[in-house]
Amino acid sequence: MTATDHAIELVTAAARAASDKLASNIIAFDVSEQLAISDAFVLASASNDRQVKSIVDEIEDKLREIGAKPLRREGERDGRWVLIDYGEIVVHVQHEEERQFYALERLWRDCPSIPLPADVVSHER
Repeated sequence: MTATDHAIELVTAAARAASDKLASNIIAFDVSEQLAISDAFVLASASNDRQVKSIVDEIEDKLREIGAKPLRREGERDGRWVLIDYGEIVVHVQHEEERQFYALERLWRDCPSIPLPADVVSHER
């Protein structure tokens, strides 16, 4: 099984929103073969806590515009790693230090990556 078309639409919208707020290292994985509870993960990094919040707010705004509401959000108080669960996809916005320490892409490296559109730019620091 692979990620649904709707999940890919959500991934694309979340990645574009993160890119619009200058996130770095934006990637997406199809985790549908490994997890029964979600089709895809989106990972994005930010250089500071305020940018993490800004990226999260933009992702929620853009996904709300296409009818998606988060089932839950975790980690907002600390502003270092915010997880937004939409059911079909889970978005992780991490401070760069948390991204390096937890290295989620290493955990999911066996899962296929989801190609992102050309207008999704990872703003490297």
